[in-house]
Amino acid sequence: MQTERNKTLDAVKNLEISSRAHYVLWIAAFVSAICGGLYGYDTGIISGALLLITKDFHLTSVQEEMVTSAILVGAVMGAMGVSWFSERYGRRISVMLVTAVFVLGAIACSYASSVTMLVIDRVFLGFAVGGSTQVVPTYISELAPAAKRGNLVTLFNVAIGIGIFMANLVGFTMRDAWGWRPMVAIAAIPAAVVFVSMFFLPKSPRWVAENEGMVSAVKQLGRVRTSRKVIQREITEIRKNVMGMDEDERGWKGLKLPWVRPALVAALGIAFFTQAGGLEMMIYYTPTFLSDAGFNSSSALLTSLGVAMVYLIMTLLGCLFVDRIGRRRLVLIMGPGSVLSLIGLGVMFALHPDKGSVGSWMIVVFLLLFMVFNSGGIQVVGWLLGAELFPLPMRAVATSLHAAVLWGADLLVTATALSLVQLVSLGGTMWIYAGVNLASVIFVYFCVPETSGATLEDIEMALRDGEFSPKAENNYAIPQYEVEEDDDATPAPALASSPA
Repeated sequence: MQTERNKTLDAVKNLEISSRAHYVLWIAAFVSAICGGLYGYDTGIISGALLLITKDFHLTSVQEEMVTSAILVGAVMGAMGVSWFSERYGRRISVMLVTAVFVLGAIACSYASSVTMLVIDRVFLGFAVGGSTQVVPTYISELAPAAKRGNLVTLFNVAIGIGIFMANLVGFTMRDAWGWRPMVAIAAIPAAVVFVSMFFLPKSPRWVAENEGMVSAVKQLGRVRTSRKVIQREITEIRKNVMGMDEDERGWKGLKLPWVRPALVAALGIAFFTQAGGLEMMIYYTPTFLSDAGFNSSSALLTSLGVAMVYLIMTLLGCLFVDRIGRRRLVLIMGPGSVLSLIGLGVMFALHPDKGSVGSWMIVVFLLLFMVFNSGGIQVVGWLLGAELFPLPMRAVATSLHAAVLWGADLLVTATALSLVQLVSLGGTMWIYAGVNLASVIFVYFCVPETSGATLEDIEMALRDGEFSPKAENNYAIPQYEVEEDDDATPAPALASSPA
């Protein structure tokens, strides 16, 4: 053990620090995050394409739900299935696998000759969608330093927003010129670009430390860090965790341990509320809902484009400020706005305002306000927490379960949305989602501690010591960030609760 430790220290000492490491880190995060854009596009394109597909295949409302939700069925299976591959072959190779499926799935969907084949192809495409949400946030979080982890991981969210916006832009401007098949197929191009690019990007140093040794992990860290002292401190923490691993803590067995339970509750709870709050339903069905409310096809699609633009802007702002504001605080600030917006939206739908009246435009206002508060709050945090809460021994299966809950909740909402509207009306549906958003704020207040500024190893230590709690005593200050280039930087503080 001492020899291995000496080899690690020698590797750090002899490491050649690249002045371009900072750029490599951001490039790796950006390129892998494009998978989020593919997820956003492949799920969002159905918003504009569904009207054309319905006309082409003469779909019933049940078949519309099947076509829309088929990708989510595949996403649940992909999220669960990729964890073994990620643990066995690494995060980078797993990203390459899901991008290959993105390419094949997009092309297959564009050539579907019947409703049945389209549903099957969209299930296959869903494997990539679900797999990407499991492995990409994990890959980025394991590459990122603590002070930048929130910014870098939430690039995935920003990319989702870009993908959804591009899907709605294509749906609005090109639906008549292209038809739905080219609209679906074009997603294969960026997927192929990511597949090739991943050959040249670093592996996850945490995965390498566990599977290839500490010396190899030092080399991978050296590709994304610009300070030797930071690398030494980080590799020491990683080594301590890897050397202290117990076989009983690995994989699914590890998730049963009592000290892991607070992270499991927090992560899976936030995963459920991220998707069950109604945002994905708005993205998928906005044109359908607005058409039912009296808007013509062009106005409904234009509003859907506005919804996508708001989502993109708010996730970008969330990416920029989540490390400064804090994960917990961000949800507690934005969540009540989601509740009030949905209540107002439900009232407007219940009043059935005349087309072109002030009331009809208030529907659009409340819809956009909901997108502001929901996409700028829990949507930013939901994907991030799953990537940073779980200890290394069970991280692959835990993030897989987290992603599966996200997609399962999304599937539940999407597959029942139109039926729910028929059962309780549009207004009643909005009020149900308002209640879900209120429950999410209460859940975060009582069950989710702050993780900003803490390393992945800090979070694991807090879990092991029983200090992972929103009620942890501290000075209620947002942690001071570790500056990577400063060799005298102090370690990041332990987990703390942010102000409510």
